[in-house]
Amino acid sequence: MGKATIEDVAARAGVSVATVDRVLNARATVRPSNLKRVEAAIRALNYHPDRLAARLARGREYRFCFVLPEGDNVFMTGLEREIAAHTQHLAADRVIADVTHTDVFDAAQLARTLDGIEGYDGVAVVALDHPRVREAVNGLVARGTHVVTLVSDVPGASHSHFVGIDNSAAGRTAATLMGRFLGNRKGKVAVIAGALALRDHAERHFGFLQVLGQEHGHLQLLPVREERDSSPRAAQATRELLKQHPDLVGLYNVGAGTDGIITALREQKHRRDLVVIAHELTEASRAALIDGTLSAVIAQDPGHEIRSAMRVLMARCDRQPLIAAQERISIDIFLRDNLP
Repeated sequence: MGKATIEDVAARAGVSVATVDRVLNARATVRPSNLKRVEAAIRALNYHPDRLAARLARGREYRFCFVLPEGDNVFMTGLEREIAAHTQHLAADRVIADVTHTDVFDAAQLARTLDGIEGYDGVAVVALDHPRVREAVNGLVARGTHVVTLVSDVPGASHSHFVGIDNSAAGRTAATLMGRFLGNRKGKVAVIAGALALRDHAERHFGFLQVLGQEHGHLQLLPVREERDSSPRAAQATRELLKQHPDLVGLYNVGAGTDGIITALREQKHRRDLVVIAHELTEASRAALIDGTLSAVIAQDPGHEIRSAMRVLMARCDRQPLIAAQERISIDIFLRDNLP
């Protein structure tokens, strides 16, 4: 038997094609008895509507907006490249995606950016976990815009989905790697973050603290430094840490700014014994793995994240279920020996 059509569903349910269309698109009230018959026919025939064909027939296109941090975050630049590439791939599906940059470390500014978004079917935002941002997300949803959070979540907001890795697990992974690299060596371990108000940074930091405190008590953890994912600030923080703590044995960079850390470390040729773990595989972190400046990199696939965000927004617009396994973003661990 071939693929069921909307006409097959209408015939089995004993209703008109227009009634089936109203049920599928929730465009008008349908009598409860007809609704039940249509839903039963859809299940019986395993009917899956051709959403693209319906969109083309109505001259419908989907417009999405990605809200990304401003600044020199190399990983975010990679995300933007993936947005452009995947939007071009989806051109035949009538999907348009724009990018807006804002200061995601400033809750008021990020909220104002979200409040000002109009004319989009879906928004993907790298979000700050703050009540003002949560309300801005809720406002978008209330106005009929589908919202997904990207990389960093806002728990409690009424958004559709979070696209990103399990950041607590990523932090625990970093601590386990740190402990294994250091073995029985004693000394201090430093942590540099962008901002703990970012949920992904807070969760990574928490996971790191959990494992390091419970399993590696011989290591002393220094207070976290928040450097707004800025390479120059991260470089200066690294220089200060090396100067102030001669017994520093480990450094974990929770967020971006790794380029600056690498620069500062290469200035200290006598400190090649320092175990340094960072996030995201970039040209700079790749080179630093190869020359031994970095010990390990924990990464997430930016292409997978953008494709996932697009799929989720399209599915929400089309009222289609998600395939959970397809949208799960994995945690990758890179050493110099397994670089792709």
